[in-house]
Amino acid sequence: MAHNHGHSHDHQHHHHGGSNIKVAFLLNLGFTILEFVGGFWINSVAVMSDALHDLGDSLSLGLAWYFEKLSKKGSDRNFSYGYKRFSLLGAVVNSVILLVGSFIILSEAIPRIWNPEPVNAAGMIGFAVLGILVNGAAVLRLKGENSINERVVRLHLLEDVLGWIAVLVGGVILYFFNWPFIDPLLSVGITLFVLYNVVKNLRQSLKILLQGTPPHINLDEVQQRILALPDVQSIHDLHIWTMDGTYNVLTLHAVIAENLPLQETEKIKQQIREMMADLAVQHVTVELEVPGYACEHEACTNP
Repeated sequence: MAHNHGHSHDHQHHHHGGSNIKVAFLLNLGFTILEFVGGFWINSVAVMSDALHDLGDSLSLGLAWYFEKLSKKGSDRNFSYGYKRFSLLGAVVNSVILLVGSFIILSEAIPRIWNPEPVNAAGMIGFAVLGILVNGAAVLRLKGENSINERVVRLHLLEDVLGWIAVLVGGVILYFFNWPFIDPLLSVGITLFVLYNVVKNLRQSLKILLQGTPPHINLDEVQQRILALPDVQSIHDLHIWTMDGTYNVLTLHAVIAENLPLQETEKIKQQIREMMADLAVQHVTVELEVPGYACEHEACTNP
């Protein structure tokens, strides 16, 4: 549901990103503290595992808020590309915290499946309703934000809503039937779901950090498009990577026909830039060479 807003609202909302994240962060942090106390009090590992989930979100919201503010800074002497990568760092730090927390919860919940403990079902229902309201409110605040960081956070919060719906169902079952094993089972289910998404997000973030090619860009297609230009004879040293999952960078060397007037060479560069803009590449650096003078650089010998 959140995704169809991503494109239409993106431009108007972007400058609110920080303040929306801030509100969602404060909401979540307050609620997380309440949950840990409550989960302990009503003796429910399902509420505790959702509390962990929410703690992860609070951390990621806090980090996202901080890094989002930082990533809006332009380039300076220390970071010539600007601070876009910092939001990525937030996503990685948060993923690691959630991984550790998930294993702690699993080590607590799995033994309880065989030795279940009594749980306060009414308390569980109360927390679940509160959880759905708080996380639902936070999701609505972040609707339409579109950086990878904000998407990750919004995904977390949506999962929290689903997690709390599961806890609510579990609480209702426990209220009417004496099946205490439902609580740890729910806890394991929720935690495995958290783990699955953490691993997925971590892989995505690490690929960006390792300067992998953005998934929506096909290098062969880029090459074919550029080689289709009449004056381009060959290209080499083509690299595409992404700063933060949304801002993409391309560099390449193109060999062009000899004796082309300067205006023509500028036109070729412009054509390449426009072509790449269609593929959502925002930063393009083109070096033009003539046959016989193609660069001797070791990197250039590897197409």
